[in-house]
Amino acid sequence: MRAKPPGLEKVIARLYEHAKAARWGLPIDLFGAAVEASVAHALAGRAAAASDVERHAASLHLEDLALACACAAGLDAAWDHFVREYRPALYRAADAIDPHGGARDLADSLYGDLFGLQQREGIRQSLFRYFHGRSSLATWLRAVLSQRFVDRVREGRRLEELPDESTTAGTVPISSADPERQRFADAMRGALTAAVAALSPRDRLRLSCYYRQELTLAAIGRLLGEHEATVSRHLARTRREIRQDVERRLRADHALDGPAVAECFSAAIDDPGALDLSEIIGGGLQG
Repeated sequence: MRAKPPGLEKVIARLYEHAKAARWGLPIDLFGAAVEASVAHALAGRAAAASDVERHAASLHLEDLALACACAAGLDAAWDHFVREYRPALYRAADAIDPHGGARDLADSLYGDLFGLQQREGIRQSLFRYFHGRSSLATWLRAVLSQRFVDRVREGRRLEELPDESTTAGTVPISSADPERQRFADAMRGALTAAVAALSPRDRLRLSCYYRQELTLAAIGRLLGEHEATVSRHLARTRREIRQDVERRLRADHALDGPAVAECFSAAIDDPGALDLSEIIGGGLQG
């Protein structure tokens, strides 16, 4: 492990106070790591002295960096502040990108990636780790949102360029093209139905509001008395738990191995009409 430059701890302590990072309950070592990462990024990975850190930090949006670092760490006070202060800005940015509302779902979906639902070696992989404080947090969020919208448009154009198979060979149902694939699709439906039914009533209600009623995260939050970011985190957790439960049921109830389980998911993707999620969630709400 590389030794820290002399005097760096005192510099970090001063920056920590200037950033008002204590209000989020952010440990100083996490804040210091974020500052050092920002400096390393600016210096292209070269070792930095304490003076380099202090000089570079003078150009940073330190309070925004502290907030992003605290959100990446999953600290509730920081998340509550972020959702309250930045949700309107995100929606305004989405409406500026697409005045017809076509970018608002991208703004909503951004919360899960910002929170960091995946973990690697016990560390949450939050999108905030790419924020280095050189611009304001609001500017950075608008840039991320704009890039995602551009990516969506590009993907749509690629799909539009694909040939229309229905005008050539016609559409062949999975059941007639490959009976084995139909078996996988049936197994998938049964496992998914059971997994949804096994959820807690509150988790099923969230799913129903989002996928069946098509409510926004904000509307669900108002309905359930939860913050918007909390709704996003719970939905992501529920989706992850459903997938794990489905995989377990496919193995246990249908004696499928790893490749066969993968084929079940592939069959669902190839023929999504066989899996009416609204119907499955609606049925699960009956229990």
